[in-house]
Amino acid sequence: MDITPDSIIYWQWQWINLNATIVFTWLVILILVLGSWLITRTLSIDPPLSRWQVALEIIIEQINQQIRDASQQKADQFLPFIGTLFLFITMANLLTIFPVYQSPAGSLSTTAALALCVFVAVPIYGIKNVGITNYLRHYIQPTPVMLPFNLISEISRTVSLAIRLFGNIMSTSLLVAILISIVPLFFPAVLTLFGLLVGVIQAYVFTILAMVYIASGMNLQQRKTGNNQS
Repeated sequence: MDITPDSIIYWQWQWINLNATIVFTWLVILILVLGSWLITRTLSIDPPLSRWQVALEIIIEQINQQIRDASQQKADQFLPFIGTLFLFITMANLLTIFPVYQSPAGSLSTTAALALCVFVAVPIYGIKNVGITNYLRHYIQPTPVMLPFNLISEISRTVSLAIRLFGNIMSTSLLVAILISIVPLFFPAVLTLFGLLVGVIQAYVFTILAMVYIASGMNLQQRKTGNNQS
């Protein structure tokens, strides 16, 4: 029983390994790229619209709505990053319906990479919207003594993002694998469907937390700037 796709090695040369995490990550990326191309190549503003375009517009609108609710700002600047996170994690988890596939989100290296993207995105969006001086100033608020604590807070929430997603996906996959080996087929099949639901929920939770972290840094600086001007 493989707990994580990192342990499945397809090819190895010296210290270079091609494991299931890398292969399935490439597969998810390929599906998303090809799917995006196939859907968007026939976009139209005049009816009748294709079913794929309608489905894509519904998904994008729902993502936009969640971004607006979480950030209280327009969704345009956040949609490419937040939408990509959600679609990647969701697709990575939904493909677990196929027996030979394992979600890359079941690997700590994948979740750490996604969390690192969020860690980098937070200051990028903050500096873009409020300026580098205003953004960096909050690390020494309300007193410079808070600098190490604020830095630890940034790092700890990044670590928690990675571990939360990894733990939930890995534990669900492990539970399904155990039940398949000890009970009849029907119950594990039901649990597999439950695992798909958990995967979508975890994608939603991860992206919403990412949006909250980005928005909190931006809103914090905007409030302080407004207070200073008043």
